[in-house]
Amino acid sequence: MAKYTFRGGIHPYDGKDISKDKPIVSLEAGSVLVFPLSQHIGAPAKPIVAKGDHVLRGQKIAEAGGFVSAPVHSSVSGTVKAIEPRRVASGDMVMSIVIENDGQNLEVAYDVPKDIEALTKEQILTAIREAGIVGMGGAGFPTHVKLSPKEPDKIEYVIANCAECEPYLTSDYRRMLEEPEKLVEGLKIILRLFDKAQGIIAIEDNKPGCITLLRSLTKNETRISVRALITKYPQGGERSLIYATTGRQINSSMLPADVGCIVNNVDTIVAVQRAVTEGKPLMERIVTVTGDAIKNPRNYKVPTGISYTEILEFAGGFAEKPEKIICGGPMMGVAIFSTDIPVTKTSTALLAFTKDAVSAMEPGPCINCGRCLEVCPGRVMPSKLADAAERFDEEAFLEMHGMECCECGCCSFICPAKRPLTQEIKSMRKIQLAKRKK
Repeated sequence: MAKYTFRGGIHPYDGKDISKDKPIVSLEAGSVLVFPLSQHIGAPAKPIVAKGDHVLRGQKIAEAGGFVSAPVHSSVSGTVKAIEPRRVASGDMVMSIVIENDGQNLEVAYDVPKDIEALTKEQILTAIREAGIVGMGGAGFPTHVKLSPKEPDKIEYVIANCAECEPYLTSDYRRMLEEPEKLVEGLKIILRLFDKAQGIIAIEDNKPGCITLLRSLTKNETRISVRALITKYPQGGERSLIYATTGRQINSSMLPADVGCIVNNVDTIVAVQRAVTEGKPLMERIVTVTGDAIKNPRNYKVPTGISYTEILEFAGGFAEKPEKIICGGPMMGVAIFSTDIPVTKTSTALLAFTKDAVSAMEPGPCINCGRCLEVCPGRVMPSKLADAAERFDEEAFLEMHGMECCECGCCSFICPAKRPLTQEIKSMRKIQLAKRKK
């Protein structure tokens, strides 16, 4: 049977064996939880509670600050302790609502629909918007916006991104094994928004159990197919996934909807299922806690707002003092200097390693081997773009299509000279995106 892929990519050690065979464990919230108002792309949410207010689990505590925005809900019952800047994984100080947990777990009454099949498209989108669902694979794009393209009749494919190509991450894998019915039901709900679309569940072939299970569950679904992808990083990148499954291409100035596609992560689709069928907002997620410095690596279902420090305590702490801690995957995550930061809607993993292999590398001069070009999914010239970025030559950077870089890290990984190519390109892209925004 044919397997699908894209051009370029790499095969790093995946590290998934450390946590993939351990069932998900649910954790209780700690004494104090922090809810940043900006957990998504777009305008920050606006607080609708004040210091001293008592809130319930599932209660909306901040409303969307615009169309491209998402509300925030409390994952515990308790008292609003403060609304103040708190540090997040990126290192930024973000205005946040701090709630002191009362331990009673009092919950709001959810608006559960009597007949899900009778819901209109508008009602489904409203439920998704009010639940505060955003892309949970890391990007954080508000889901109701993604599911509201200008021309919905032109959407031909709704792709469930089940690739989970980042090394070490296994939360999507465990979700698919333990709750596959929710994934399928969530995809069917999204397909109801697009009358002419087919659903594709795209899974890398290093997850054969998930492929077999989901094919069994969808064998009678005429609008859903399961496609096995060749295991290769970054197979789960939006552009790579669309090309691998449909043969269609997008660039930095396009959206997936421009080529008739909608892409959603596993956890995002399950959150849609929960919002539409149970009326529950997004207030928990699965986080992979792993690495050779973690005593008890596995996947934990945690409430949003809980600190990574508390999750580490549940995981038994560090088996050995780590040299590097990463929030997210090793390829596209960010190194952090403290675990005293909250889990947000887009948190995927906490990795801790006894050795910092990257810092130990000594960059050398480019040897013009061309390997970075061979592995680049965006088909740009990373070595030349990095040179332009180092010189701050914006004109040359743009002429060489620097904005087509997806910042996947393949070039830095493969470079025999150990040059920080992705970091240089990313810095220049950040400048150019800021200028476009202005």
